[in-house]
Amino acid sequence: MSDTQSKQRVGMIGIGLMGHGIATNVQRAGWPLAFLEHPGNQPVAALLENGAQAFATGAELARHADVIILCVTGSPQVEEVLLREDGVLQGLRPGSVIIDCSTAIPSSTLRIAEAVAEAGGRFLDAPMTRTPKEAAEGRLNLLVGGDAELFAAQRPLLESFAENITHAGPVGAGHQLKLLHNFVSVGFSTVLAEAAACAERGGIDPHVFVDVLAKGGGAGTVLERLRPYIQERDTSGFRFSIANAHKDLGYYLAMAGDLGAAKVAAAGIDEVLGQAEAAGHAQATLPELIGLLGSHDA
Repeated sequence: MSDTQSKQRVGMIGIGLMGHGIATNVQRAGWPLAFLEHPGNQPVAALLENGAQAFATGAELARHADVIILCVTGSPQVEEVLLREDGVLQGLRPGSVIIDCSTAIPSSTLRIAEAVAEAGGRFLDAPMTRTPKEAAEGRLNLLVGGDAELFAAQRPLLESFAENITHAGPVGAGHQLKLLHNFVSVGFSTVLAEAAACAERGGIDPHVFVDVLAKGGGAGTVLERLRPYIQERDTSGFRFSIANAHKDLGYYLAMAGDLGAAKVAAAGIDEVLGQAEAAGHAQATLPELIGLLGSHDA
């Protein structure tokens, strides 16, 4: 780490399942860390013991930090934490950098980037793929949108918590790619869940079902994530909630609508997830969709 980088103070907003891993690895790599207090944060005792500072408002955090990493649920939360009366933009210092690792609607991202620029700051969208396990290991994938020079300057910080980092293009391109990725990932998962539920009702041995897919066109990351649930009703392979999956599909549909793109298949996936959420299963994990579809509770 260069002297300039070592003096860069990092603020984190969103110490959740993913954000906690990011914060831990940023701190471990030597950046001074601060974070926004929030009841949704994961336990922060270890961060505090290692020198992190906690701030009560986004404005206070922004007055302290040179770079602020956002890792919140989605566009409404990003807009709230930045634009509210005591939000980040109220305390943003000239030249400070906002890095948004959340999943967001690209049209909102463009508006946010403009607001950050008007406040004297700079902006990168850097949404993540992979799971809390890789976040804890510092092995996330990042899809980064923004100015190439700014991306290069912030790359050492990004490398402290990510393994694969792609510069997607200008501001908003990262969030576009994330929604494309999640549509494919969640779409494959939902198709596989429906097929697994059908296989169960037909009396197919789950181990045989998985083996046949693994040796053919069903092989891949999604099958390996859902395999523990299909075979053993173990949800640990994919800790992603139906509510988050449904939210991401809604964002994808919004983006596709803005672009005038085809979205018939996405609408079908969204309907399945929406029915499961409406039936009271919002916090169930995506693998549990298999059981819900099998029991007709979704």
